[in-house]
Amino acid sequence: MIASVIVDVPAKQTDRPFDYKVPDHLQGIIKTGMRVVVPFGPRKIQGFVIDFQEKSSFSNLKEIEEVLDIVPVLNDELMSLSYWLSEETLCFRISAMQVMLPAAMKAKYEKIFQPLANKEALPEAVSSLLNREGCLPWKDAVANGLLKILQELVADGKMDLRYKVKSKTNFKKIRVISLAKSKEESEQLLESLSTSAQKQKNVLSYLLASQENVKSVTEAKAEAKVSDSTIKTMLNKGYLTESYQEVYRDPFEHRSFERSVSFQLTDQQSASIKPILESVEQYSHDTFLLHGVTGSGKTEIYLQTIEKVLSQKRQAIMLVPEISLTPQMVERFKGRFGEQVAVMHSGLSVGEKYDEWRKIHRKEVNVVVGARSAVFAPFEKLGVIIIDEEHESSYKQEDAPRYHARDVAIERAKRHDCPVILGSATPSLESFARAQKGNYKLLTLSKRMNNQAMPRVSIIDMREELREGNRSMFSRELLEQLQKRLEKKEQTVLFLNRRGHSSFIMCRDCGYVMQCPHCEVSMTYHRNSEKMKCHYCGEEAHVPSTCPECQSEHIRYFGTGTQKVEEELTKLVPHARVIRMDVDTTTRKGSHEKLLTAFGEGQADILLGTQMIAKGLDFPNITLVGVLSADTMLHLPDFRSAEKTFQLLTQVSGRAGRHEKEGEVVIQTYTPEHFSIDLAKTQQFELFYNQEMTMRKLGQYPPFYFMALITISHENVLKVVSVSEEISQLLKQKLSSQAVILGPVASPIARIQNRYRYQCLIKYKKEEGLKPLLKAILNDYQSAKKDSVMIHIDVQPYIMM
Repeated sequence: MIASVIVDVPAKQTDRPFDYKVPDHLQGIIKTGMRVVVPFGPRKIQGFVIDFQEKSSFSNLKEIEEVLDIVPVLNDELMSLSYWLSEETLCFRISAMQVMLPAAMKAKYEKIFQPLANKEALPEAVSSLLNREGCLPWKDAVANGLLKILQELVADGKMDLRYKVKSKTNFKKIRVISLAKSKEESEQLLESLSTSAQKQKNVLSYLLASQENVKSVTEAKAEAKVSDSTIKTMLNKGYLTESYQEVYRDPFEHRSFERSVSFQLTDQQSASIKPILESVEQYSHDTFLLHGVTGSGKTEIYLQTIEKVLSQKRQAIMLVPEISLTPQMVERFKGRFGEQVAVMHSGLSVGEKYDEWRKIHRKEVNVVVGARSAVFAPFEKLGVIIIDEEHESSYKQEDAPRYHARDVAIERAKRHDCPVILGSATPSLESFARAQKGNYKLLTLSKRMNNQAMPRVSIIDMREELREGNRSMFSRELLEQLQKRLEKKEQTVLFLNRRGHSSFIMCRDCGYVMQCPHCEVSMTYHRNSEKMKCHYCGEEAHVPSTCPECQSEHIRYFGTGTQKVEEELTKLVPHARVIRMDVDTTTRKGSHEKLLTAFGEGQADILLGTQMIAKGLDFPNITLVGVLSADTMLHLPDFRSAEKTFQLLTQVSGRAGRHEKEGEVVIQTYTPEHFSIDLAKTQQFELFYNQEMTMRKLGQYPPFYFMALITISHENVLKVVSVSEEISQLLKQKLSSQAVILGPVASPIARIQNRYRYQCLIKYKKEEGLKPLLKAILNDYQSAKKDSVMIHIDVQPYIMM
């Protein structure tokens, strides 16, 4: 038997299957979709078996070294999906397979020196450092300065440098104890023990009283109130036996979830869920766009659809945008479906993610709630895939494979004959246009649950405030409303569209702005570390006290960040309790949940935060939402900036007055006349859609055209320019006259990590030869490693920077 293996080397030359002989002792054990260790050149690396054949066109095949799995980690559907993904997003097949597995299953490679001679024949300095396996890890050799000696030993044939595949997948185990003797014998023992051995008696009676006779040591010590030494004595005397048991890491072990039952649906909800349930019952594939205003009860439709799917013994995937929605979403799903739910999001540790993935793989759960990558959950009988807040840009992965979760979901649903539900209060223009054309089925929820009124929205022109001498970042109206809420003991959400203390440092005399030395972006000021940081390459620098250009002392902070707003709040409303949520305060594991729980329990009056608080929050006591600067996104070089602004303002406004109390929203802006801000006031999506579509048609942008963005980067600016010109000429020759090719031009951020960046943008409607052409360009410039020019191609880009 010969196995075809895709090896773990993401490069053009290795992006094809390699043939390996299956050794006799692994015949019949290795199956497609398993991970194996194979020799590749001088090292050993991980690979995926994708096929078997009787004979190979190559002679002298190497053998597979070992197999890493007992059951395949990728089923047949995911294997063929990885092929589709690599074709669609122009990535390497290995990258497409890796993205489907949790991080813990990606191989780590370790270099070790293996002695080929007796330990005695090696120098003392080397032999004294050999580990339990009799090897010397590379890092220990470097730390002790032994590379020179080892080089000679390798040349003499006394040592060899080997690569070892180290799997990161370790299971969590706990120490357990049980009675060594039968129940009768243990009872006799309990009676025969003297009173001085009271602690041992406690342990015995505790184990005898328990239903299952195996208990974790930690639990036994706590319940019987004994220490480790008592347990040790009992083990030595043969009263107890100990062993290790594998357990799952449970990210929610300290939380209990109240069971919930289905709600009675409103007329609008019933009308919307009907076609979805029909599609589930008939095992037919449809894509539904559920367009429901904020607070209209989309989640209940999701939950009841999943109930239906589970009753057919099928499985469901529920995607939510990144970390922001998980605490409350998890509560709803765990409450409704209990132990049947696995949760996957970026707030979990590597081990927790791996354990959640194993629950799905072992068919112990039937529902997965998670962020973008959960779309690859290894289910075999999918009944529905739901994407909540489908317009969110976090569903698009920005590095290879550059997939969009929505496209993967639709592709998987076709293979399983099941529906996809895309839900949003502000659908992306592309999805809404497809629904208007009939490619998706549009379902509308135009009213909030229990006919709650939409919040009142007032738009404040900050230019007027300035003219009237108010230099604060709070308009008089917002401050007045804030104080009213504090008097009434109601809660407020303040939203700011960025993180950090101030955006940049500028000299008032000569206009100098402190830039990152490696990237063409200004550095951001972070107050808590008193440092300037570059958000692209991570470069840090000290805050200058005088201007480096003109030595003036008038060097000041510009822009507002969350920390600065928090300081101003303490001056204006000193008695208010504020919780701040931004990237800096939520980096620690579980901090997200802690802050939101504290706010939900009324431990603060004001929740101040960045985008992460715009979505999914549902607290009855929030009656005021303040948007401090609505225009930060409007002026970015991105054709979607108006759409993103409208979506964000609508989402944020939707946090107010979701229950009995009426809600109010105050939006502060310097461009109140812009249609995206004006229409967000009344939440008129259709009007916004029509106006924005006119702009898109004029500018030849999606959904009227498809797009592909080619970014070329290199350390030498002239090299980048010449390669960009070559590529642009090639595109113009090969593509039809209908395609629009813009560029090459310098990227909006022209340099990152000392590499200059240029880009070409292709807009097209139908170009049969485009994907093969792009693949050829990639191959051509990567294979020859043409002076390390890097080319990234993003088909349907979301970030134009």
